[in-house]
Amino acid sequence: MPARFVQIADVAETLNISARQAYGLVSSGELPAIKVGKSWRVEVAELENYIQRAYADTRTRVESGTIDVD
Repeated sequence: MPARFVQIADVAETLNISARQAYGLVSSGELPAIKVGKSWRVEVAELENYIQRAYADTRTRVESGTIDVD
């Protein structure tokens, strides 16, 4: 059975960002997470939802001309 939750380090690796940036996503509420003991865990489904929202946001910004793809 695949893991339901991943650690912050796994989130950072998946998104190719630093652990500090991943913690920032969690602390801002952009990426829902739970705290288990002293460690944060992110549900794999929530990580996928975050990625899909980021794609949709980027697509909207490209279409509206508020982001440059160059």
